Amino acid sequence: MVRVTILASGSKGNCAVVTTSRTRIVLDAGLSCREIVKRMRLCGEEPENLDALLITHEHQDHVQGLSVLARRWNVPVYATEATHAAWKRWVTPRNTMSFKAWLEARRQQADMSSSSEAKPELQASDICDTAAVPSLTASEEQEAAQPLNPALLEAERELFPPDVRSDDPAYLPCVEHFRAGISFDIGDITVMPFTIPHDAADPVGFVLQAEGMRIVVATDLGYMPPNVRMHLRGADLLMIESNHDVEMLRDGPYPWAVKQRVLSRVGHLSNDAVGDYLAEDYDGGARFVVLAHISESNNLPELARLSAERALNGRMGLLGNKILLASQSTPLESILL
Repeated sequence: MVRVTILASGSKGNCAVVTTSRTRIVLDAGLSCREIVKRMRLCGEEPENLDALLITHEHQDHVQGLSVLARRWNVPVYATEATHAAWKRWVTPRNTMSFKAWLEARRQQADMSSSSEAKPELQASDICDTAAVPSLTASEEQEAAQPLNPALLEAERELFPPDVRSDDPAYLPCVEHFRAGISFDIGDITVMPFTIPHDAADPVGFVLQAEGMRIVVATDLGYMPPNVRMHLRGADLLMIESNHDVEMLRDGPYPWAVKQRVLSRVGHLSNDAVGDYLAEDYDGGARFVVLAHISESNNLPELARLSAERALNGRMGLLGNKILLASQSTPLESILL
């Protein structure tokens, strides 16, 4: 049996769990680590038994809790090399300085240099009262003069290893890079990543196959190119985004530049785009169709469902094409395949 649990889906965070009898994988970590663990436990999943974190792309709503979750449970992270590099750039602090601030810093350094040259040399009596400093005994002086024991230093390093996590915000305990179009295995789950059109470094969707079941995840894509349509065929569970209603987006609160991005070919799928796919190219074989990444500002769950139902045109039933709506605020009840 394969269990799919969608913990959250939307512009504020995306995360799902795929579990078999032997393997447990998290798809994206777009919530905080605390929230992911909370929702996993609520759904009967065990975060301490995670086998891998799979990342589709580096946008914040897909990687918000990645670092903390991976470190806390020592979970390997799977991402493309470009996505990993883009994520590292995003989490690494940037020390930038304006030209005005740089000039001021240089002026202060010059002032400090000139003032230090003008001051007379300090005497020991000016710094402290030598009478107040306790003197060492002969044995203490001899002990202090001895070189440090390398064996003790090595033992101390083993007991108290340097915490690279505190120094490097991009530290992950284990990272595995994959390439779109080349499958790999995690436990008893075979993963096939495929390229999707989105404004990220190297975004991918996933086909997961285990125990005879085929799960396809395709969210965050601006349109449906032939390679995506090919990978969506034969799915037992199809998770596809139905992000926005076009009219609501155009009349909504987003700045015009953001609206153009969402509507572009590297943006997000609208209800109409998903409806066209379901009506014209969908093979109709999935037991469950999950509408995901539904915008809270530019869509309504009822509109997304209605568009999909019209497109399926009576092909829904108890054994096939059951439409489910993924939510941002609450986990979707686990889907059993």
